[in-house]
Amino acid sequence: MSADQMLGLVTGILFGFLMQKGRVLRFEKQVGALLLKDMTIFKFMLSAILVGMVGITLLSGAGIVTLSHKPMNVGAVLLGGALFGAGWAVMGFCPGTSVGALGEGRWHALFAIVGMVTGAALYAELYPFFSSTVLAWKNFGKIGFAEVLSISPWVLIPVFWAGTISLFFWFEKKGL
Repeated sequence: MSADQMLGLVTGILFGFLMQKGRVLRFEKQVGALLLKDMTIFKFMLSAILVGMVGITLLSGAGIVTLSHKPMNVGAVLLGGALFGAGWAVMGFCPGTSVGALGEGRWHALFAIVGMVTGAALYAELYPFFSSTVLAWKNFGKIGFAEVLSISPWVLIPVFWAGTISLFFWFEKKGL
């Protein structure tokens, strides 16, 4: 096992541990998020984004990692978002939480995992069709928010942090 694979394994185990401790693997938390009655999952995701944006920007600035944005394709975003949302609504799990729930011994999460693998295989099989239809809609290229605004990510990071922390306070005030 390479050092990169070992680091990935350790990071994955740590993230799974934090998901379990944050209780985001619980079905009732998933349903609460879908009904916009429990913001635990959104708080967890936003916290991960806050930490990740600083870490990735630092690593990129130090030359340790190279950022490689995916193309901003409107059709792919709409199709992917619809499929992700439908799968989450039907199964009560997103990809990460389904694997975490299976790790906790909740075997019904296996249906979500099988559905994701089947969906990925079906997408791969239908890719030629999608590439000439939905994926051909509008492609803005490999862009990032900072590049679109032509500003440093270090200007965006404090703004995003302030907005997210304000949102957290609002969630708490509303009992979410």
